[in-house]
Amino acid sequence: MNDAQQTARPRSRRLHRTAGLVVALVTTGSLACGTALAAPAEQPRSATEAAARVPQDPMDAVARMQPSWNLGNTLDAIPGETSWGNPLTTKATFDGLKAQGFRSVRIPVTWYPHQSDSAPYTIDPVWMKRVKQVVDWALEDGLYVEINVHHDSWKWIAGMSTDHDKVVARFNSTWQQIATTFKDEPRSLLMESINEPQFSNATDAQKTQYLRELNTSFHDIVRNSGGRNKDRLLVLPSEETNNAQHWLDDLSTTMSSLHDRNLVATVHYYSWYPFSVNIANGTTYDATAQKDLTDGFARVHATFVAKGIPVYLGEYGLLTSPYSGVVERGEMLKYIEHVNYEARLNGMTSAVWDAANDFLNRSTMQWQVPEMKALVQSSWRTRSGTASTDNVFLPKSGPIAAQTITLNRNGLRFTGLWQGDRPLIRYIDYTVNGDRLTLTADALTRLAGDRAAGVNATLEVRYSDGVPWKLFVRSYDRPAMADATGTTDGLTIPTRFNGALMANVQSTYADGTAAGPASWTTYQTFDNYHPDYTANTTTVKADFIKSLKDGAQATLTFRFWTGDTVTYHVTKSGTTVTGTAS
Repeated sequence: MNDAQQTARPRSRRLHRTAGLVVALVTTGSLACGTALAAPAEQPRSATEAAARVPQDPMDAVARMQPSWNLGNTLDAIPGETSWGNPLTTKATFDGLKAQGFRSVRIPVTWYPHQSDSAPYTIDPVWMKRVKQVVDWALEDGLYVEINVHHDSWKWIAGMSTDHDKVVARFNSTWQQIATTFKDEPRSLLMESINEPQFSNATDAQKTQYLRELNTSFHDIVRNSGGRNKDRLLVLPSEETNNAQHWLDDLSTTMSSLHDRNLVATVHYYSWYPFSVNIANGTTYDATAQKDLTDGFARVHATFVAKGIPVYLGEYGLLTSPYSGVVERGEMLKYIEHVNYEARLNGMTSAVWDAANDFLNRSTMQWQVPEMKALVQSSWRTRSGTASTDNVFLPKSGPIAAQTITLNRNGLRFTGLWQGDRPLIRYIDYTVNGDRLTLTADALTRLAGDRAAGVNATLEVRYSDGVPWKLFVRSYDRPAMADATGTTDGLTIPTRFNGALMANVQSTYADGTAAGPASWTTYQTFDNYHPDYTANTTTVKADFIKSLKDGAQATLTFRFWTGDTVTYHVTKSGTTVTGTAS
């Protein structure tokens, strides 16, 4: 992760738009799902190394790292390990990861808060000791580990165009100290030169020059530092870890010039931008978002994997907190299933970005959404089927009609529809015609029960393999909003959701132009709003309100997954904001 906004909002992601994707990938070929490898492993030199035998072939070694996980917003947090809401890391964290089948962990580290900002740029020995302690705990569990120089990328390295010599001197000193400290660690420790490199006020040609200079210097320093660093796997990123072809070509040229077989290419992937942040009406994981993924992964495969160069998908996820409601739950799960499948298909090892208990609760080692974990695990060997939706909405009153959804089989067979441990009966409760699953009116009436607003029943669409797809049967009535007043710090609107779920919001001025921070679309990112289904409120956030023209009325059209819309008017006058329901 790499964004100056991270200090204030540690869960936010930088909005990568170039080619729609930012990916870190590892070459695993057909073995990416964890198939046992026959390649010869190096002889262990310690008890720690004996727990993780590393094949001499870098392709095989990176393949053995699948699956992978990021200890995000922790040692990379600013200014310290717990500053962004995570607990202190313990060995139990890695014990739990190992028990759950993970084979590697990426440990991002930000060094500058613990380092003198003048020559010789000495790293605080207490901090270095702590980083080594965490790394050693993971290695002792037999996990592969990657460490790097993380948020330093935008805190001081980004200024290379105006302070070249100082940046290079500090970068070199940083890696000299890291390489010396970790030189005797087993080869299952990988080193990554820099996270999401970026350079302010620089042309593309300058960015190419700067990154090549840093990657080459990193390589020379580590290789000449002694110990196991002589053949350690070194990970090199593209510009911003982006998969645009010209950045991939630049990285390929750098790697070829180093004449070193123990190199790994890395990119990151956070999906098609409109979907990743739910902007510009990008509410679903549609064909455009899917093509962005498949095209990007294909470019990485052709540039590196097909030529025998391993690739580590060092981060993947979304540019929004995964369970914030910005991206709908089912649409997010479709994306997670697809990104892991395509990574395996293209021979890459994938590492999920987990910022602050977004996926895995580090205190309990339980996943926030079990289906997320199950989909990731299943993707190591097969696909999972999904459907056009994970919600079946039923009217609160009146007759209930049959409803049809489309099955996304992903090459699998549909095997049944279940409620808990009870199978529903085909031709009575549902029918299947090709990829169209129709639930009968009688079955839905029974499942709706007393039609209390919200989830009435949970079903599972089961396929011949992979993870079942959940369908939530929900009763709803038309949502409504009330008048409200607030300030530029936010407007809280009393809302009767009545079982409906909000999808996105369109905002315009009277002349039809966009109202909100983004001038290029009338559908602002859904992160500008927060529906609280428990408190029955909708908050219009400060960033949106502060962007409004003073005295001009903005019309907000709140759109719901039920198909309902609610029109609402917001006017800012100085620091006062008024909201009026239509």
